[in-house]
Amino acid sequence: MTTEYFTSPEGRRLAFRRTPPAAGRPTFVWLSGFKSDMSGGKAMAVEAWARAQGCGALLFDYSGHGASGGRFEDGTVSAWRADALAAIDALTQGPLVLVGSSMGGWMALLAALARPERVRGLVLIAPAPDFTETLMWPEFTPAQQAEIMDEGFTLRPSGYGEPYPVTRALIEDGRQWCVLDKDIAFNGPVRILQGMRDADVPWGHALALAAALTADDLVLQLIKDGDHRLSREEDIARLLAACGEVSRRVGAEGPGPDSGNRSPV
Repeated sequence: MTTEYFTSPEGRRLAFRRTPPAAGRPTFVWLSGFKSDMSGGKAMAVEAWARAQGCGALLFDYSGHGASGGRFEDGTVSAWRADALAAIDALTQGPLVLVGSSMGGWMALLAALARPERVRGLVLIAPAPDFTETLMWPEFTPAQQAEIMDEGFTLRPSGYGEPYPVTRALIEDGRQWCVLDKDIAFNGPVRILQGMRDADVPWGHALALAAALTADDLVLQLIKDGDHRLSREEDIARLLAACGEVSRRVGAEGPGPDSGNRSPV
């Protein structure tokens, strides 16, 4: 698929790939993780699966990620949430299933809360809602926390590449978007895949999310030997099976509501 670009209402140039759905079929929207992009293996597997099923697919990169414009260090949860909503509003129609990996799971939840009339199902892989506050901030030493507050950022080592900046803006902005301190009002089908050897998002985090979601049709798979990425062949198979389950349940509920009606940003 060809990479295209659009400009968000905030003026950010965002890269995307899009496949339209057959009549009455949902569109699967891929939401990448922190410092990840739409070129990853899971994203492309979901895109190929959706096309084969006659479903739509939308992949895009947040600002400061992948092929999109902007600097990563200028990013915040607010900005990436706005990017996700801009992509959904401008590039999709009809019912949606959001597929979120790691931070993308947080973005999926925020988008579902902002666009309840559009989002019909969720597939979440090692979801990391509230990660800036509950997973990242407590891991910093007091000296690193002071550096963030006084200097505006610190460099955090990464197990996947070079150290990257964590800014005061990222930490402070993330606090307004935390969701695990209350019920998360979503009643469509939800499938969660979580590795028990995940070094970045402990599996207890997925349990807390499952408890917070109001959905009854929620299945959480704990993969005992699974890591954070869940990108092995057997993990991809589980992911696509979960997409299939949600697609069937969304289809059984009938076509989605008119895309012209949406909640305020």
